[in-house]
Amino acid sequence: MDSARSVVLDAGDIGRAIRRIAHEVVERNKGAADLILLGIPTRGVFLARRIAAAIELIEGDAVAVGAIDVTLYRDDLRLRPARALEPTAIPTGGIDDKVVVLIDDVLFSGRTVRSALDALNDIGRPRAVQLAALVDRGHRELPIRADYVGKNLPTALAEKVRVRLLEFDDFDEVTIEGGAS
Repeated sequence: MDSARSVVLDAGDIGRAIRRIAHEVVERNKGAADLILLGIPTRGVFLARRIAAAIELIEGDAVAVGAIDVTLYRDDLRLRPARALEPTAIPTGGIDDKVVVLIDDVLFSGRTVRSALDALNDIGRPRAVQLAALVDRGHRELPIRADYVGKNLPTALAEKVRVRLLEFDDFDEVTIEGGAS
């Protein structure tokens, strides 16, 4: 029996969501000064780069972009198969007294974000930490909320939200898979 699959964001929708998030970040922070965007691998890194490019178009200045791997900070390491570590790349100058925007593709239970916050503690002390997610699907297990969301997407627990991005998957698309057949 094949599971149901529906496209909820196409390439145009993803582009608009990224531009909207970029505008919201600039507006909330009154510009791009002291901003650092840290993507959570894998697709969060590509989203961070796209949001940074959109902010640069708005503000005219480049925004520092990096990556923060949370693998070793996860609370479910013993429950999942081992996976390769992704690089953590902190922009020159570090994160101390900067506004760090963590960026992930899907916000679900909140556990990945909690892991990212733990990882940040080992790197430095930002002035503030904000969170952006392309998709917020609900089902939080921790008291974590995104500051910037591309699309709120209520889902059933049995469903899977798949984000595909051009840089990794050769096309842009967000789908819901599973659930009813």
